Amino acid sequence: MDPALEYLSKKCFETAAQVTDRQREKLADLITTNRRIFIYGSGRSGLVGELLAVRLVQLGLDVHLVGEMTTPIIGRSDLTVLISNTGETSSVVNTANIAGRIGSYVVSFTSDQRSKLAHASDMVVLLKPACINPEYAPLGTVFEGSVLLFFDSFVADLMKKFDCNEAEMKSRHAIWV
Repeated sequence: MDPALEYLSKKCFETAAQVTDRQREKLADLITTNRRIFIYGSGRSGLVGELLAVRLVQLGLDVHLVGEMTTPIIGRSDLTVLISNTGETSSVVNTANIAGRIGSYVVSFTSDQRSKLAHASDMVVLLKPACINPEYAPLGTVFEGSVLLFFDSFVADLMKKFDCNEAEMKSRHAIWV
């Protein structure tokens, strides 16, 4: 096996496994009890957020990406999910502060529990990779891969919670052909 692939798969699994069962359950409860879900991240973290948004839409949820032209205003009974490795990305921190002031429940995924984002959030899901080898995983690769791995495994939890199967999800898939 390619050493970089082996390294990344191991590190991403170890990091994603840091999310506790209690955090998974709380996040699932928040998703089912809030009216709408708003997701935002910058750069590659934003792309990971978009992947989560696709799956949540396929589950039949009302999901919006912060910053898109058609995104409505975040409200008091909404959930805001933010993703930032450092927790210091200004646009993500500003979104947390604004959403929090409005009264939205803010959940952040970050690797730094002391970050501005963590302080501005109601719930912090800490995904802190240990001992990163930049030869195999430059910049935030392990964080982003770990968040994606967690989100994809979490969708399986939500499928059970909503009693939704793959055929139902496929009926909401963007490509109808």
